[in-house]
Amino acid sequence: MAFSSTFSHNSLSCFSSSFPQTPRPSPFRFTSIRAVKSAEPDKEKLAKSNTQQDSSNAQPPTTAAKPPKKPVYSMKKGQIVRVDKEKYLNSINYLSVGHPPYYKGLDYIYEDRGEVLDLRIFETGEYALIAWVGIPTAPAWLPTDMLIKSDKLNYERM
Repeated sequence: MAFSSTFSHNSLSCFSSSFPQTPRPSPFRFTSIRAVKSAEPDKEKLAKSNTQQDSSNAQPPTTAAKPPKKPVYSMKKGQIVRVDKEKYLNSINYLSVGHPPYYKGLDYIYEDRGEVLDLRIFETGEYALIAWVGIPTAPAWLPTDMLIKSDKLNYERM
């Protein structure tokens, strides 16, 4: 069953008499604001002109900015790596996880193949995103200085 209704201005007149009507400002009226220039000379402009006069030997700024250089990484994407156990156990990465000493759950990162998915240079150094082949776990960002490069063809499980 469908219900439809139409209201007209007159049908709602019973409600409008009980509420006082206040005139609303028109949304199309705008107040104008004008900017007025100060009578004082700009101190910054004076300082700039003084420094330009003092440094007549200064070179003009270059207008064409050079694009940033492409970073040089120590590894390549797709490279097979392992994690150095000593470096990892003494790193902030291991200490921040809170595993107990001699935790056996991470042995796959020292023994199994990890593949470099991405390389980035952060403020703290060069990091690689590592995913372990055949291990159903999330990839991890690790510093490249704790990774051991392995040869794809002659890889033997330790």
